[in-house]
Amino acid sequence: MVKQMVSGPNRRPQRDEGLPHHDFGPRGRAPRLALVADLDGRELNGMFVLSRLAAFLRGVEAGERRGLSLREHVVIVPTVGNWKGRGAGMRRVVPARTANERRRRGGVTTEAVMEITQTAYYRVAIHPVSLDVEEMPQLCLYAPSDDERASACLFGLPAVIERPVEDESTPDLVRAWRFRGGENFVIHGGQAGGLQTGHCETLFRALVAFLDRTGILGGLRLVGEEEPLRYFGAQQVVAVRAGRAGIFSSNLDVGRWIQTGEELGRIHDGFTGGVRARVTAPASGVLASLRRQPLLGEQDLVARILAPAAADGGERVRREALRDGRPGEPRV
Repeated sequence: MVKQMVSGPNRRPQRDEGLPHHDFGPRGRAPRLALVADLDGRELNGMFVLSRLAAFLRGVEAGERRGLSLREHVVIVPTVGNWKGRGAGMRRVVPARTANERRRRGGVTTEAVMEITQTAYYRVAIHPVSLDVEEMPQLCLYAPSDDERASACLFGLPAVIERPVEDESTPDLVRAWRFRGGENFVIHGGQAGGLQTGHCETLFRALVAFLDRTGILGGLRLVGEEEPLRYFGAQQVVAVRAGRAGIFSSNLDVGRWIQTGEELGRIHDGFTGGVRARVTAPASGVLASLRRQPLLGEQDLVARILAPAAADGGERVRREALRDGRPGEPRV
């Protein structure tokens, strides 16, 4: 079990070919794994997780992690925020002013990342969903192969969601990766623009577990019980939208189990403070996403619920939670 994320020696990241990145393990072969985060300057959780993972692997290579060995080539791009003259510090990226500028920036970044990651067999992107919504740690597959479905369980994250590649949420980088074969994964967790250390710890452990179970990292002994894994199709993702504008408040945590009709939060009037509406769950399932930006307009996204299929044993999971003394919150 990895108890902490400790820096290794101060070795400079690779800066050849333009985009700064970390390069670990045997260099005489193509990367077995490529990890990428913070392509648009707002994914602090992904940046933090991958920078700490890079520090952990530096320690492994330096012999500071007794008994551990890195058997395969690994490439890590924690952020592109200091690329192309943006400075060595973590400066805030200036937002693009027009749609054309956003597309141009995105195209240049995707192309640069592809140069480093395209030959890897496993590719993982930690991708932000929204500045307004917090996501539980989860893995997304886009039109996956059977190999990708089989490998998804190696991360040990509680939820895997399958989506069509035509889905509007598909990152441009993943679309580009698909033409290069291999296996591609997208991880969501936390809220873009902020740092949620609890989610970061979950994601860090998931990546270390993946390194261990794929044989990339040797000598690690993982301990501790993982949550049961569940697969969800796009049709099982229930979006909850606001019926009215106002200020949204909720005291719920993402990742918990909710029941049909349970209150997710309330919408208050910004002037009188009165309750304009109570937002309730339209289905039972896992609260995968919840709005954290309080100002919302009519039809803005409030939450996403992952609803298990009837044959998926949702009632069995609920009974297990009751048996464990946690009514209404099964381990999913």
